[in-house]
Amino acid sequence: MKGNNVCIREQADPVQISNCRDKIAANERSFSQLSGILSLSGNEVRLKILYLLEEEGRLCPCDLSDILGMSIPAVSQHLRKLKDGSIIEAAREGQTIYYSLKEEHLKVLKPFFKYINLQNLKKQAL
Repeated sequence: MKGNNVCIREQADPVQISNCRDKIAANERSFSQLSGILSLSGNEVRLKILYLLEEEGRLCPCDLSDILGMSIPAVSQHLRKLKDGSIIEAAREGQTIYYSLKEEHLKVLKPFFKYINLQNLKKQAL
């Protein structure tokens, strides 16, 4: 029976299955948005960038380069991906471009940053 789905339940609950399908369909856009945010923030460097932007409000690529010990082109690649994913936004002041988190994504990302800060506090208490 290789490749066949095998289920041992005696009886399916068609109402439950239908309700669950409706819930998935009704939330399709939210699943897509959350999946995109988590996919982009799942990279360690990008997660650090997002954390720093949340902590500091805004930073330029040079600041991030100095903080992370990376080249400006490497940081810019990550910023571009985050910007293309609509997680961050850019604002130009003179020759400098500052990046910041889009407010609507803080609800999703804040619990992750809170976890990071709590882990740091626990480590400091030891």
